[in-house]
Amino acid sequence: MARVLVVDDDHTVREVVVSYLRANRHEVVEAADGETALKEMRTQPADLVVLDLMLPGIDGLEVCQRLRQTSDVPVIMLTALGSETDRVVGLEHGADDYVTKPFSPRELVLRVDSVLRRAGERAAPTGGTVTDGDLVVDSGRHQATRAGSPLALTGREFDLLRFLLENPGQAFSREELLQRVWGWSFGDQSTVTVHVRRLREKVETDPTRPTRLVTVWGVGYRWEAAA
Repeated sequence: MARVLVVDDDHTVREVVVSYLRANRHEVVEAADGETALKEMRTQPADLVVLDLMLPGIDGLEVCQRLRQTSDVPVIMLTALGSETDRVVGLEHGADDYVTKPFSPRELVLRVDSVLRRAGERAAPTGGTVTDGDLVVDSGRHQATRAGSPLALTGREFDLLRFLLENPGQAFSREELLQRVWGWSFGDQSTVTVHVRRLREKVETDPTRPTRLVTVWGVGYRWEAAA
């Protein structure tokens, strides 16, 4: 059982989501706006946040940004109309996953459980350190460094970097990365594209001309180990 904060200004949506999550044995709290959500997270932090993109006052993107300043709490963004731009922007602001409205409550519960499971695995890693040139990924401490300086990675970026360093020279499709890195049997492959771009910004000397996390045209991506 986890504590889940559901943030949506639509009472009907909140009611449905809350009922399904509680039926799945989660403790659930609600907020109808961003300010209330941030206050709730300061006073009694949740294990996961289901966050609507369109909120009165402080919108979902701003809420997500503020949460990321102090917390790595998993965030599932609710977006409307299936806009790819909204989905990508949400991921770039630190969301771990997204569900498009109108959505299946059962699918949302599956997403919640999947994200919580991955977060739990990160919190209790099996240990081990992987090194590639000036990059060091320490699973036990859940920390990655480049040339001795810590990298500011989200949980999902950390998972991706660790997986790639453990499998250098192998090309993986976006679908394979979704499943093998984050355990998703479903999901939009643009999630992978966004996280690859963000990771390149942190590990490449020139992200526009990547030499470590390279694109394999027609396949996906491959990690090139340091000489």
